[in-house]
Amino acid sequence: MSGIRSVGDDVVVLDPLARDNAREGALLRAAGPVARVELPGGVAAWAVTRHGAARELLTDPRLVKDAAHWAAYQRGEVPKDWPLIGLAVPGPSMVTTDGAEHRRLRALVAQAFTPRRVELMRPQVAAITAGLLDRLAAGGPEVDLKSEFAFPLPMTVIGSLLGVDPADHDHLRELYERFFSSVPDPAGIQATVAALNAFVNGLVRSRREAPGEDLTSALLAADLSEAAEPGSPARPLSDAEAAATLRVIIAAGHETTVNLITNAVRALLTHPDQLALVRSGEVSWAAVVEESLRWTPPTSNFLFRFAAADVPVAGGGAEVVIPAGDPVLISYNAIGRDPLQHGVTAELFDVTRDPLRHLSFGHGPHVCPGSPLARLEAQVALPALFERFPTLRLAVPDAELRPAASLVVNSLRELPIRLW
Repeated sequence: MSGIRSVGDDVVVLDPLARDNAREGALLRAAGPVARVELPGGVAAWAVTRHGAARELLTDPRLVKDAAHWAAYQRGEVPKDWPLIGLAVPGPSMVTTDGAEHRRLRALVAQAFTPRRVELMRPQVAAITAGLLDRLAAGGPEVDLKSEFAFPLPMTVIGSLLGVDPADHDHLRELYERFFSSVPDPAGIQATVAALNAFVNGLVRSRREAPGEDLTSALLAADLSEAAEPGSPARPLSDAEAAATLRVIIAAGHETTVNLITNAVRALLTHPDQLALVRSGEVSWAAVVEESLRWTPPTSNFLFRFAAADVPVAGGGAEVVIPAGDPVLISYNAIGRDPLQHGVTAELFDVTRDPLRHLSFGHGPHVCPGSPLARLEAQVALPALFERFPTLRLAVPDAELRPAASLVVNSLRELPIRLW
C-alpha cells in the first residue's frame, strides 16, 4: 500500500511515510495545476503541481509567507504540536517574510553564496571530499553512503562557514531528521523545536560575546544598510532574526545536498546506461546534478505560502480559485516530472536532457540562495566518488531501500553501498 489516495471532491491525502513519491506526484498532476490535499492531522492545503503554474504562483504577490494569513491556524484549528509546525510557522527569517523585510533579511545570506564566492570554496570542498573518501577506503567494503559521505560533506562545509563546532554535527543531524519527519509525535516535535532553538540561540549568544571570522559573526555585525529600502533606516539583525536565519541556513545548507548526493548516486546505480554516458565523457557531471535535481528533487513539498486574497489559477480545463486564508505548498515531486515542461519522457532519468529547465531550487524572490553551493558540492563529490570506487554498487536491491518518513525532504533513511 502506498498510503496515497484520493477522497471525496478530489482531495489527495498525502502519505506521511513518503512510500512512493513518484506515484504521488503523478496523482497530484492528474488533479490539475493546483490540487486540494490533506496533510497529517487532517490539515487542508493546496498543492501546486505543474511547472507553469509554479512559475506564476511563486512570483504572485497575493501568496505570502506570513502565517498571520493562515486562517485555520489563526482560528486555532491547527495544533501547536502539529508534526510540521516548525516548517509551516518558523521564526522571523527570510523564509517567512516578503517585500522589503525579506530583502533585508536575505541580503547578507545571498551575498555569502554568490557563484563567485562559492567557487572560491571549491578547494575546501575538494579537500573535505578527499578526506571522506580516504576514510571510506580505510573501512570495510560495505557502508551507509548517506551517513558516511553524503551527510558529513555538506555539514562540514556549512558548519565551517558558520563556525559550528564539528562535535555538534551529529547532534544537528538527529535534530533535523526529527524536525523534517511527518510522523505524529506531539511531545517529540515540541522538544525538537526547543532543542534547535536552544542550539542557534547559543550560537548567536557565543558570537555576540566573542565574534569570529565566520558567517554567523558577519551576520550579527552587519548593519544591512545596503539592504534597506530608500528612506528606511538600516537595522541590524535582532537575536531572534539571527537565530531563525541560522536555523534556515543550517537546514538548507546540509539537507538539500545530502539528498541531492544520495538520490544522484541511487539514480546512477539503477541506470547503468546513464552512468556509462557520464563515465565516457559524453555527458558532464553538471548535467547529472541537474537531472537528479529534476527527477528526484531534494525537497518533496515546500511548506507554506498563504493566500492573502483569492487567487485564481487557470489550467486543467477550468479555473480554480485558492481562497484567501488557505495555505499553499509547492510539490516539487509533481513539478519535476511535468510532461508539459519536460516532454513525454519526463518520467525517465535522462542525463542528456536540457539541464536547466527545472524549478527544484524554487523561483522568484524566494529562490534558494544556497543553490550554487549545493551544486558545487555535488559536482565535486560525485565524480570523485565514482572515480575512487569504480565498482561502486548497491548493497541491497533497490526495492529494499527505505524512504525517510517525510512529506518535506525527499531522501532515504540510509543508502547501503558496496565500495568494491
